[in-house]
Amino acid sequence: MATSASSRRRFLSLLGLSAVAVSCGTTANGAASGRTRTLRYQGWAGQVTLPELAEDLGYLGGVKLKWIGNTISGPQDIQSAATGQVDFGGAFNGAVVKLAGNGAPVKAVISYYGSDKDAYNGFYVLKDSPIRSARDLIGKKVGMNTLGAHSEAMLDIYLQRGGLSRAEIGEVEPLVVPPVDTEQTLRQKQTDVAVLGGILRDKALAAGGVRALFTDYQLLGAFSAGTYVMTDRFLKQNPDTARVFVTGVGKAIEWARSTPHEQVVARMTDIVRKRGRNEDTSALKYWRSFGVAETAGRITDKELQLWIDWLTERGDVKKGQVKVADLYTNEYNAAPSASTSGS
Repeated sequence: MATSASSRRRFLSLLGLSAVAVSCGTTANGAASGRTRTLRYQGWAGQVTLPELAEDLGYLGGVKLKWIGNTISGPQDIQSAATGQVDFGGAFNGAVVKLAGNGAPVKAVISYYGSDKDAYNGFYVLKDSPIRSARDLIGKKVGMNTLGAHSEAMLDIYLQRGGLSRAEIGEVEPLVVPPVDTEQTLRQKQTDVAVLGGILRDKALAAGGVRALFTDYQLLGAFSAGTYVMTDRFLKQNPDTARVFVTGVGKAIEWARSTPHEQVVARMTDIVRKRGRNEDTSALKYWRSFGVAETAGRITDKELQLWIDWLTERGDVKKGQVKVADLYTNEYNAAPSASTSGS
């Protein structure tokens, strides 16, 4: 267990490699000449992302999405955006801060997920588990989708609030587990705690036998937790495309917020079936909310400053190294305050 903290720091340092890579290359997909109308991206197996929903609703106009594969990690997704393998990527805001802090020329352009009473990540244990408090996690394994991102940040905050020292926090072992396998590893006792969110969380709760140790909503209340980023070069060369994309995603956020649950689920199910990737759609019925706090996904200082402070306290970025005003822009978001268009 003693190597846990250092391995986390090594993972976080990998984000810095994107800064080197992006300085040596150029974005593909026509970005070198500008005005691309096709956006390459990574999806999530069995789920519908907000850009996919926006495209299906007709909110992206002449801008088309090109799926190049799936990801299970926000940090990996934004690294791919920084190095030009995709045109946008999304991750936990702490990972965005870390990437920018290491010199990658990226900007957050719109929030795409968060926590509220319906959309939250929970840290679950088996119903008969002796784990009841932060101190009970010392020496235990916590399964999550990636290190250095949302789940590890929430775990750190919970452990700090539980009175654990930095050394004791290092004795808690976060493990990378693919999201679709996280529930199973908990039930088979390969992990002691499983981080579950969205449809995977509700599916596990419906099966029974698990209970929440804590949730990010309990820790921090309602907040937007992650943003989509684009490179400065892409934004400079393709401002109109960026504006269509960001505005369309903003409209999709409000459409999902104001449309009856059954209709949103039906639309998502149809999207998954139409794309023909042999995916299971049964879990989509558990979808409740994207959890975005601000109207149309507009970004606020506090949503990023929280993680600048967290990373500074951990020693992952130097004090004053990252300024919140440099991290994001709402310039490309022309979505109205509420979606007024049906589909």
